[in-house]
Amino acid sequence: MAAAKLYLVPTPIGNLEDITLRALRVLKEVDMILAEDTRTSGVLLKHFEISKPVKSFHIFNEHKVVSDLVARLKAGESMALISDAGTPGISDPGYLIVREAISAGIVIDCLPGPTALIPAVVKSGFPCDRFVFEGFLPHKKGKQSKIEAIKEEERAVIYYESPHRLVKTLEMFVTLLGGERMVSVSRELSKLYEETITGSATEVLAHFQAKPPKGEIVIVVSGK
Repeated sequence: MAAAKLYLVPTPIGNLEDITLRALRVLKEVDMILAEDTRTSGVLLKHFEISKPVKSFHIFNEHKVVSDLVARLKAGESMALISDAGTPGISDPGYLIVREAISAGIVIDCLPGPTALIPAVVKSGFPCDRFVFEGFLPHKKGKQSKIEAIKEEERAVIYYESPHRLVKTLEMFVTLLGGERMVSVSRELSKLYEETITGSATEVLAHFQAKPPKGEIVIVVSGK
């Protein structure tokens, strides 16, 4: 049996072989699994023959359910928090239950594992001894100022982006940072059609204007 604590369990970002043996053991031992999307996680759990109660925990309900979950943790239950893909808490609401669990004196155990930003920055070929992770850019308001703010940034900057917004974002990079600023775009990391395109902002923009992107996107902008 898993000890009464909250486990943060990374799940594969694409290739199911990237699950760790420790992650599988924890998911099989906890009393409950908290999932961002129970349908998405259901595929993973079924593949590895894991049968545990699964409760939805996502951006639309996290404030409502946190107090109940923390109470159950304090009563001795063990839970594993997973996201749809990657490490929970990175660009998802997982940090909320972590924060409340810490305040309640619950032990937190975060397993190491997959996250999309690390392969993307390493594959870019840009210096990555220092980098900045910005998550998703604002959809509209504030997007321009966010991009302008990195004009003099000497560290690589990493963003998550959706495929239908990628071209517009690259256009803004060309306009606000200059067409020669180096950019690397990785999509579908660890999956069958994985692709990384690296070049000047102008070159990368031209590629995706000619070939509309699909799948999950990570953008790495080189430092100045």
